[in-house]
Amino acid sequence: MNAQKTIPEIELHLVLEALRLRHGYDFTQYSRASLQRRLTLLAETRGFDSLLQLLPGILHDDACLDRVIDHVAISITGMFRDPAMYLALRDQVLPYLATYPRIQIWLAGCATGEEACSLAILLKEEGLLAHATVYATDINPAALAMAESGRYPLKKIAQFSRNHQLSGGRGLLLDHFHVEGEQARIHEEIRERIVFSGHNLVSDGVFAETHLIYCANVLIYFNHHLRNRVLNLFRESLVHGGFLCLGNQESLLGTSVEKLFREIDPDSRIYRMRTLRPPVLPFLDEADQEQS
Repeated sequence: MNAQKTIPEIELHLVLEALRLRHGYDFTQYSRASLQRRLTLLAETRGFDSLLQLLPGILHDDACLDRVIDHVAISITGMFRDPAMYLALRDQVLPYLATYPRIQIWLAGCATGEEACSLAILLKEEGLLAHATVYATDINPAALAMAESGRYPLKKIAQFSRNHQLSGGRGLLLDHFHVEGEQARIHEEIRERIVFSGHNLVSDGVFAETHLIYCANVLIYFNHHLRNRVLNLFRESLVHGGFLCLGNQESLLGTSVEKLFREIDPDSRIYRMRTLRPPVLPFLDEADQEQS
């Protein structure tokens, strides 16, 4: 099966319907181009000539289903993957969040947990971890299982160390891990501040009332309707004056919530929800009130 060949729409439709009706995974509003590319690659690795050959496994084989979810769900991640974004969070967002007695952060699309650890490390370095919780969610059970372990190959930690330094990191990234042979395990004081959970952005509702939502470079894989649906979910989940971090490949321009936020950092696409009435949140300064 040639990866450059366009999949017949009926084949793609039947595979997506099988995932939705049999298992409740609704990918019908994901980018068609992305779905075609990923499912074609999966079929090729199985030696199939057609996507229809995936159907028996999707319907009756949990191991096959896991492989399909791994290929379709987006799992591009890394610690401090975009250093400039973490630096912007450190300098422009955390000082406001520090005024709250409790900080709740929602990381939507946490994959195998590297960015959840990054956020928790960031909070620790700024002295905020003790009164913060990072809710890290994903649709992929296999990825969540890896994330919950808090263990990563030691060589990966070394690769991520430069990003940590560029993000304004204090000390060494490895200072936050226990080395166990060729593995590195995140310190328990950091791991216990992260709550991993399954959550489907397509069908599930508000996860928690949060002060910061981090969903970097995920919405680019959704069509316009689903993108608006998810952004409205984020709006409902944020406190007044809360922050939304989308990453440098996504924007609120042209979306249904565009006018409800103002841009804090144009490069990292960090936004702050506007307050529609005189603000009462403790961290709002005079400049914020004038712009609300």
